[in-house]
Amino acid sequence: MGGGSARGWAHVGVIRELEAAGIRPDLVCGTSVGAMVGAAYAAGELDRFEQWLLDMSVSDVVSFMDVTLNGGVLKGDRLMDFFRRNFVDHPIENLAMPFAAVATSLRTGAEVWLREGSTVEAVRASIALPVLFTPVQHDGLILVDGGLVNPVPVSLARAMGADLVIAVDLNSDMLSRHEAADPPPESTASPVGEWMRKLQVTLGLPLSEAASNEPKPPSLLDVVGSSINIMQVRITRSRMAGEPADVVVAPRLAHFGLFDFHRAREAIDIGRRSVRTVLHQLSLLKE
Repeated sequence: MGGGSARGWAHVGVIRELEAAGIRPDLVCGTSVGAMVGAAYAAGELDRFEQWLLDMSVSDVVSFMDVTLNGGVLKGDRLMDFFRRNFVDHPIENLAMPFAAVATSLRTGAEVWLREGSTVEAVRASIALPVLFTPVQHDGLILVDGGLVNPVPVSLARAMGADLVIAVDLNSDMLSRHEAADPPPESTASPVGEWMRKLQVTLGLPLSEAASNEPKPPSLLDVVGSSINIMQVRITRSRMAGEPADVVVAPRLAHFGLFDFHRAREAIDIGRRSVRTVLHQLSLLKE
Protein backbone atom coordinates (compact mmCIF):
# COMPACT_ATOMS: atom_id res chain seq x y z
CA MET A 1 0.00 0.00 0.00
CA GLY A 2 1.52 3.24 -1.17
CA GLY A 3 1.83 6.63 0.47
CA GLY A 4 -0.25 9.67 -0.45
CA SER A 5 -1.53 11.60 2.57
CA ALA A 6 -5.35 12.02 2.48
CA ARG A 7 -5.53 9.99 -0.72
CA GLY A 8 -4.67 6.99 1.45
CA TRP A 9 -8.26 6.44 2.55
CA ALA A 10 -8.74 4.92 -0.91
CA HIS A 11 -6.83 1.90 0.42
CA VAL A 12 -9.90 0.99 2.47
CA GLY A 13 -12.02 0.84 -0.68
CA VAL A 14 -9.36 -1.23 -2.41
CA ILE A 15 -9.37 -3.77 0.43
CA ARG A 16 -13.18 -3.93 0.48
CA GLU A 17 -13.42 -4.50 -3.26
CA LEU A 18 -10.66 -7.12 -3.26
CA GLU A 19 -12.47 -9.08 -0.59
CA ALA A 20 -15.75 -8.72 -2.49
CA ALA A 21 -13.96 -10.32 -5.45
CA GLY A 22 -12.86 -13.21 -3.24
CA ILE A 23 -9.27 -12.03 -2.85
CA ARG A 24 -7.89 -11.79 0.68
CA PRO A 25 -4.17 -10.99 0.98
CA ASP A 26 -1.94 -13.24 3.08
CA LEU A 27 0.16 -10.28 4.20
CA VAL A 28 0.17 -6.51 3.99
CA CYS A 29 2.84 -3.82 4.02
CA GLY A 30 2.68 -0.11 3.55
CA THR A 31 4.39 3.23 3.34
CA SER A 32 3.13 6.33 5.14
CA VAL A 33 -0.69 6.42 5.09
CA GLY A 34 -0.56 2.99 3.46
CA ALA A 35 1.11 1.73 6.63
CA MET A 36 -1.66 3.27 8.73
CA VAL A 37 -4.48 1.60 6.79
CA GLY A 38 -2.47 -1.62 6.46
CA ALA A 39 -1.92 -1.76 10.22
CA ALA A 40 -5.64 -1.40 10.88
CA TYR A 41 -6.33 -4.20 8.41
CA ALA A 42 -3.65 -6.51 9.80
CA ALA A 43 -4.93 -5.91 13.34
CA GLY A 44 -8.50 -6.86 12.38
CA GLU A 45 -9.67 -3.32 13.13
CA LEU A 46 -10.63 -2.19 9.63
CA ASP A 47 -14.37 -1.93 10.38
CA ARG A 48 -13.84 0.47 13.29
CA PHE A 49 -11.12 2.32 11.42
CA GLU A 50 -13.38 2.87 8.41
CA GLN A 51 -16.21 4.15 10.59
CA TRP A 52 -13.81 6.62 12.20
CA LEU A 53 -12.82 7.86 8.75
CA LEU A 54 -16.43 8.25 7.63
CA ASP A 55 -17.27 10.24 10.76
CA MET A 56 -14.32 12.60 10.36
CA SER A 57 -15.12 16.28 9.83
CA VAL A 58 -12.99 19.30 8.95
CA SER A 59 -12.88 20.30 12.62
CA ASP A 60 -11.68 16.79 13.54
CA VAL A 61 -8.84 17.07 11.04
CA VAL A 62 -7.81 20.46 12.43
CA SER A 63 -7.98 19.14 16.02
CA PHE A 64 -5.18 16.64 15.26
CA MET A 65 -2.85 19.39 14.05
CA ASP A 66 -0.58 20.10 17.03
CA VAL A 67 1.69 22.95 15.95
CA THR A 68 5.41 22.89 16.69
CA LEU A 69 8.54 24.26 15.04
CA ASN A 70 10.90 21.60 16.39
CA GLY A 71 11.80 19.31 13.49
CA GLY A 72 8.48 19.77 11.73
CA VAL A 73 5.31 21.85 11.68
CA LEU A 74 3.22 19.14 13.38
CA LYS A 75 4.23 16.92 16.29
CA GLY A 76 1.75 14.15 15.47
CA ASP A 77 1.25 13.38 19.18
CA ARG A 78 -2.48 14.07 19.16
CA LEU A 79 -3.09 11.66 16.31
CA MET A 80 -1.02 8.90 17.88
CA ASP A 81 -2.60 9.46 21.31
CA PHE A 82 -5.98 9.03 19.67
CA PHE A 83 -4.91 5.69 18.22
CA ARG A 84 -3.58 4.46 21.55
CA ARG A 85 -6.87 5.35 23.24
CA ASN A 86 -9.13 3.85 20.61
CA PHE A 87 -7.18 0.98 19.05
CA VAL A 88 -5.16 -1.72 20.78
CA ASP A 89 -1.43 -1.23 20.12
CA HIS A 90 -0.45 -4.85 19.50
CA PRO A 91 3.17 -5.72 18.75
CA ILE A 92 3.57 -6.13 15.00
CA GLU A 93 4.65 -9.74 15.42
CA ASN A 94 1.34 -10.53 17.21
CA LEU A 95 -1.01 -9.08 14.59
CA ALA A 96 -3.55 -11.37 12.94
CA MET A 97 -1.81 -10.89 9.57
CA PRO A 98 1.89 -10.38 8.76
CA PHE A 99 2.55 -6.65 8.50
CA ALA A 100 5.46 -4.29 7.97
CA ALA A 101 5.92 -0.54 7.48
CA VAL A 102 8.58 1.43 5.59
CA ALA A 103 10.45 4.40 7.06
CA THR A 104 13.60 6.29 6.06
CA SER A 105 16.71 6.97 8.15
CA LEU A 106 17.15 10.73 8.11
CA ARG A 107 20.91 10.51 8.71
CA THR A 108 21.86 7.86 6.16
CA GLY A 109 18.95 7.80 3.72
CA ALA A 110 18.64 4.06 4.26
CA GLU A 111 15.29 2.31 3.81
CA VAL A 112 14.13 0.89 7.15
CA TRP A 113 11.64 -1.97 7.39
CA LEU A 114 9.68 -2.00 10.65
CA ARG A 115 8.55 -5.58 11.27
CA GLU A 116 8.42 -5.87 15.06
CA GLY A 117 7.60 -3.83 18.13
CA SER A 118 4.81 -1.28 18.62
CA THR A 119 2.45 -1.06 15.67
CA VAL A 120 1.53 2.55 16.51
CA GLU A 121 5.19 3.60 16.71
CA ALA A 122 5.92 1.94 13.36
CA VAL A 123 3.03 3.79 11.75
CA ARG A 124 4.11 7.07 13.35
CA ALA A 125 7.60 6.70 11.88
CA SER A 126 6.29 5.76 8.45
CA ILE A 127 4.01 8.85 8.24
CA ALA A 128 6.64 11.36 9.43
CA LEU A 129 6.49 13.48 6.29
CA PRO A 130 9.48 15.86 6.29
CA VAL A 131 8.69 19.48 7.20
CA LEU A 132 5.13 18.58 8.20
CA PHE A 133 5.69 15.94 10.92
CA THR A 134 8.53 15.75 13.40
CA PRO A 135 10.89 12.77 12.92
CA VAL A 136 10.75 9.72 15.20
CA GLN A 137 13.61 8.26 17.21
CA HIS A 138 13.65 4.47 17.00
CA ASP A 139 16.44 2.08 18.01
CA GLY A 140 19.06 4.80 17.71
CA LEU A 141 17.78 5.99 14.34
CA ILE A 142 15.96 9.16 13.39
CA LEU A 143 13.17 8.09 11.07
CA VAL A 144 11.00 9.97 8.60
CA ASP A 145 8.39 9.05 6.00
CA GLY A 146 9.13 5.92 4.01
CA GLY A 147 7.89 7.59 0.83
CA LEU A 148 11.27 9.26 0.47
CA VAL A 149 12.80 5.95 -0.59
CA ASN A 150 10.01 3.46 -1.35
CA PRO A 151 6.56 5.01 -1.93
CA VAL A 152 4.97 1.70 -3.03
CA PRO A 153 6.87 -1.07 -1.20
CA VAL A 154 6.70 -3.96 -3.65
CA SER A 155 10.21 -5.04 -2.62
CA LEU A 156 9.14 -5.35 1.01
CA ALA A 157 6.15 -7.51 0.08
CA ARG A 158 8.47 -9.83 -1.86
CA ALA A 159 10.90 -9.96 1.08
CA MET A 160 8.01 -10.96 3.36
CA GLY A 161 7.34 -13.97 1.14
CA ALA A 162 4.68 -12.76 -1.29
CA ASP A 163 4.57 -14.74 -4.53
CA LEU A 164 1.94 -12.47 -6.10
CA VAL A 165 1.91 -8.77 -5.28
CA ILE A 166 -0.98 -6.34 -5.70
CA ALA A 167 0.40 -2.80 -5.43
CA VAL A 168 -1.74 0.27 -4.75
CA ASP A 169 -0.20 3.40 -6.25
CA LEU A 170 -1.90 6.60 -5.04
CA ASN A 171 0.35 8.92 -7.06
CA SER A 172 -0.10 7.67 -10.61
CA ASP A 173 -1.99 10.75 -11.84
CA MET A 174 -0.46 13.41 -9.59
CA LEU A 175 1.74 15.02 -12.23
CA SER A 176 -1.32 15.74 -14.37
CA ARG A 177 -2.65 17.78 -11.46
CA HIS A 178 0.31 20.14 -11.66
CA GLU A 179 -0.21 20.60 -15.40
CA ALA A 180 -3.76 21.82 -14.78
CA ALA A 181 -4.79 25.31 -13.83
CA ASP A 182 -3.89 26.45 -10.34
CA PRO A 183 -6.54 25.49 -7.77
CA PRO A 184 -8.48 28.25 -6.01
CA PRO A 185 -7.05 29.55 -2.74
CA GLU A 186 -7.88 27.52 0.33
CA SER A 187 -10.86 28.91 2.22
CA THR A 188 -10.98 28.89 6.00
CA ALA A 189 -13.65 26.18 5.70
CA SER A 190 -11.03 23.72 4.46
CA PRO A 191 -8.60 21.85 6.75
CA VAL A 192 -5.64 23.70 5.28
CA GLY A 193 -7.34 27.10 5.56
CA GLU A 194 -8.36 26.45 9.16
CA TRP A 195 -4.93 25.15 10.06
CA MET A 196 -3.09 28.05 8.43
CA ARG A 197 -5.23 30.49 10.40
CA LYS A 198 -4.48 28.54 13.58
CA LEU A 199 -0.76 28.54 12.80
CA GLN A 200 -0.76 32.31 12.22
CA VAL A 201 -2.46 32.88 15.57
CA THR A 202 -0.07 30.52 17.37
CA LEU A 203 2.98 32.27 15.93
CA GLY A 204 1.56 35.74 16.53
CA LEU A 205 1.51 36.55 12.82
CA PRO A 206 -1.08 38.87 11.26
CA LEU A 207 -4.00 37.09 9.70
CA SER A 208 -4.16 37.02 5.92
CA GLU A 209 -5.88 39.96 4.33
CA ALA A 210 -8.98 39.58 2.21
CA ALA A 211 -8.43 38.03 -1.17
CA SER A 212 -7.65 40.37 -4.05
CA ASN A 213 -7.47 40.01 -7.81
CA GLU A 214 -3.69 39.95 -7.67
CA PRO A 215 -2.15 36.49 -8.25
CA LYS A 216 -0.61 35.06 -5.10
CA PRO A 217 2.41 32.82 -4.80
CA PRO A 218 1.75 29.26 -3.59
CA SER A 219 1.54 28.73 0.15
CA LEU A 220 4.12 26.81 2.17
CA LEU A 221 1.88 23.73 2.20
CA ASP A 222 1.26 24.00 -1.55
CA VAL A 223 5.00 24.02 -2.18
CA VAL A 224 5.71 21.17 0.22
CA GLY A 225 2.79 19.06 -0.99
CA SER A 226 3.53 19.55 -4.69
CA SER A 227 7.24 18.89 -4.20
CA ILE A 228 6.57 15.65 -2.34
CA ASN A 229 4.05 14.55 -4.98
CA ILE A 230 6.56 15.10 -7.79
CA MET A 231 9.31 13.31 -5.87
CA GLN A 232 7.13 10.31 -5.03
CA VAL A 233 5.86 9.93 -8.59
CA ARG A 234 9.40 9.86 -9.94
CA ILE A 235 10.68 7.46 -7.26
CA THR A 236 7.66 5.18 -7.68
CA ARG A 237 8.17 4.91 -11.42
CA SER A 238 11.83 4.08 -10.94
CA ARG A 239 11.33 1.53 -8.16
CA MET A 240 8.41 -0.23 -9.82
CA ALA A 241 10.25 -0.47 -13.15
CA GLY A 242 12.90 -2.56 -11.41
CA GLU A 243 10.55 -4.22 -8.91
CA PRO A 244 7.24 -4.68 -10.77
CA ALA A 245 4.10 -5.81 -9.03
CA ASP A 246 1.88 -8.48 -10.57
CA VAL A 247 -1.10 -6.10 -10.58
CA VAL A 248 -1.13 -2.33 -9.99
CA VAL A 249 -4.27 -0.66 -8.65
CA ALA A 250 -4.14 3.08 -9.39
CA PRO A 251 -6.98 5.18 -7.92
CA ARG A 252 -7.43 8.55 -9.67
CA LEU A 253 -6.99 10.99 -6.80
CA ALA A 254 -5.18 14.02 -8.20
CA HIS A 255 -8.04 16.30 -7.11
CA PHE A 256 -7.42 15.48 -3.42
CA GLY A 257 -5.46 17.96 -1.32
CA LEU A 258 -2.77 17.12 1.21
CA PHE A 259 -5.12 17.43 4.20
CA ASP A 260 -8.46 16.37 2.67
CA PHE A 261 -8.84 13.63 5.29
CA HIS A 262 -12.52 14.54 5.77
CA ARG A 263 -13.31 13.26 2.25
CA ALA A 264 -13.06 9.59 3.22
CA ARG A 265 -16.31 8.44 1.66
CA GLU A 266 -15.27 9.78 -1.74
CA ALA A 267 -11.76 8.32 -1.48
CA ILE A 268 -13.07 4.89 -0.44
CA ASP A 269 -15.48 4.84 -3.37
CA ILE A 270 -12.68 5.76 -5.79
CA GLY A 271 -10.59 2.95 -4.29
CA ARG A 272 -13.38 0.47 -4.95
CA ARG A 273 -13.81 1.62 -8.54
CA SER A 274 -10.07 1.38 -9.21
CA VAL A 275 -10.12 -2.32 -8.31
CA ARG A 276 -12.97 -2.97 -10.74
CA THR A 277 -10.80 -1.73 -13.62
CA VAL A 278 -8.26 -4.49 -12.97
CA LEU A 279 -10.64 -7.34 -12.12
CA HIS A 280 -9.63 -9.25 -15.26
CA GLN A 281 -5.98 -9.19 -14.21
CA LEU A 282 -6.95 -10.22 -10.69
CA SER A 283 -9.00 -13.14 -12.00
CA LEU A 284 -5.92 -14.39 -13.84
CA LEU A 285 -3.97 -14.38 -10.57
CA LYS A 286 -6.56 -16.68 -9.02
CA GLU A 287 -6.25 -19.30 -11.76
